[in-house]
Amino acid sequence: MNPLTYPERLWHLVMSSLEEFGRFSMFMVQVFRWAGITLRNWAACAVAAVTHRPGPRPLEVRETFEQMVLAGVTSIPVSLVTAMFTGMVMALQMGLTLERKMSGISQYLGGMVSVTMLRELGPVLTGLIVTGRVGSAIAAEIGTMKVTEQVDALETLATNPVKYLVVPRAVALVCMMPVLTMFADAIGVLGGCLVARFRFEQSITMYMGNALQLVVLSDLFSGLTKSLFFGLIIATVSCYKGFGTSGGAEGVGRATTSAVVISSMGILVSDYFLTGIMSVF
Repeated sequence: MNPLTYPERLWHLVMSSLEEFGRFSMFMVQVFRWAGITLRNWAACAVAAVTHRPGPRPLEVRETFEQMVLAGVTSIPVSLVTAMFTGMVMALQMGLTLERKMSGISQYLGGMVSVTMLRELGPVLTGLIVTGRVGSAIAAEIGTMKVTEQVDALETLATNPVKYLVVPRAVALVCMMPVLTMFADAIGVLGGCLVARFRFEQSITMYMGNALQLVVLSDLFSGLTKSLFFGLIIATVSCYKGFGTSGGAEGVGRATTSAVVISSMGILVSDYFLTGIMSVF
């Protein structure tokens, strides 16, 4: 058999990428469909509880809250440590650079650190950390279930795997990412405040006053909106790669690595486009 030429290889690469995108799009349609059904049932259950009437049984409530704990609560320490030292390093570098250009201009550190953390570094760093910690665990868990035929067993029991496995994780990450981002923003600003106080001898009042003067609500909302999309990217990509696992333990490792890499790239690429869209509004 003759080896493929470069145009043929490029053609096969393009076609395989389009096929993968089509499969992922179909997967996303299922995720949104079952998520809509789940949220609608939760709302009906809440109304029934308020009106003391019998209502539908909510789908996978316990699993969703367990995933919230795993994705959110257990990720707080590493997120806070990362945000703290990121804010400190940013304040130190900005302060030293500004002082070399003009003495005394480092008094604006509070605003610069706060705006940068709220708009960009808070949501992006949190997303990357959650990708490495939670996204890899999701891909490995579902991948292991796939190669051990537990996913097939769910289908045999008339349980939709997307509803049972993906929706709780997607809802948990979309809900918890803004919470983690707010914690990271606050600790990052605090880290910058410590550097401004003890390295550049600024008062806490000056630092926080400058931060409050430059930061507006749109900065906070911009970062939180990005974190919602980042949580959805992490959950869907990790679950999709887990469902596509084959080849035993080696396949689980490949799926986990692929999930982390693609989720990280998706976060960084989508951050640019989300920033551009939000700048218009």
